Amino acid sequence: MGETHTARRRRLAALVAGHDADALLVTRLVNIRYLTGLDSSRAALLVPAEGPAVLATDGRYAGTAERVCPELPIVVNRLVTEALAARAAADGHRRLGFEAHDVTVEHHAALAEKAEVELTPLGHLVEELRLVKDEDEIALLREACAITDRAFAAVLPEIRAGVTERAVAIALERAMVDLGAERPAFESIVASGPNGAVPHHRPGGRELQPGDLVTMDFGALYGGYHADMTRTVAIGEPAGWQRDVYDLVHRAQLAGIDAAAPGAETKDVDAAARDVIKAAGQGDAFAHGLGHGVGLEIHEAPLMGYDKTGKLMDRVPITAEPGVYLTGRGGVRIEDTLVVRPGGPELLTTTTKDLLVL
Repeated sequence: MGETHTARRRRLAALVAGHDADALLVTRLVNIRYLTGLDSSRAALLVPAEGPAVLATDGRYAGTAERVCPELPIVVNRLVTEALAARAAADGHRRLGFEAHDVTVEHHAALAEKAEVELTPLGHLVEELRLVKDEDEIALLREACAITDRAFAAVLPEIRAGVTERAVAIALERAMVDLGAERPAFESIVASGPNGAVPHHRPGGRELQPGDLVTMDFGALYGGYHADMTRTVAIGEPAGWQRDVYDLVHRAQLAGIDAAAPGAETKDVDAAARDVIKAAGQGDAFAHGLGHGVGLEIHEAPLMGYDKTGKLMDRVPITAEPGVYLTGRGGVRIEDTLVVRPGGPELLTTTTKDLLVL
């Protein structure tokens, strides 16, 4: 993907020039991976408005950097940001942008004291580029989601009364790795019975019981890209109120997915799902946003909520995950990862959303 990374850096250089800076010092590791392909715990990247970028890393990653980024000059120095700030000054750059959302106040003070450049915050420029995915990125997301679907199908026979939440979570995570995931994309959620009323419940020792609804939120990491899916199942025949809540969340999710089109305001997409739940008198039981972007991070822009701003665009992957949470009784959440497309969203997670009775 060398040409892809080079093209990304060129687009970033144009943004840097448009912000009246000589260069940008990229320090967020996920952004460095996006721009170079290097996945490391210590690196920085200098992207001039004109001229080649320079990558800095320490001795642990020097060989990997040379292999992954043969087109880039590489500075080997444990003090990666200081080394590149000095390089910027040596190359004649006087106004050096930095990622203010990543650089700490303490680190900024140290750089300002040592660097012979003017430091200026340039905002989330790389994240703006990352918002719209190319088809190679979407292919990696598609495979991450396919692994997630297959893992759920493999574990489904193990989800039964007497099994603990923790055991189900472990089984899902093991299945994802066995099926090709690098690792789980995040800490899996398994919430049974009354625990289902807690959106981010951590799976514990509670045993699944007949009459429970069980919400499972999990995903695979593949090629650096994160899948995210939630399904709620019933242990034994569900009560009437459980079916009603499930059907309500299902209808709300479909409404949100239908609204996810290029040009749509994110708050309007959220409202499409939220209004369905409000109309049923359960508005207070849906306390989080409809969804979020996914990619190299599990939570990326855009965020979809009643108070969020922004518009969806073609090739932006998002989640749609409405839920209804009833304290002391349980809850339902249904979530898919999808890609916004002009002809309608492309669903990447394809496991059935019919209520499964186990």
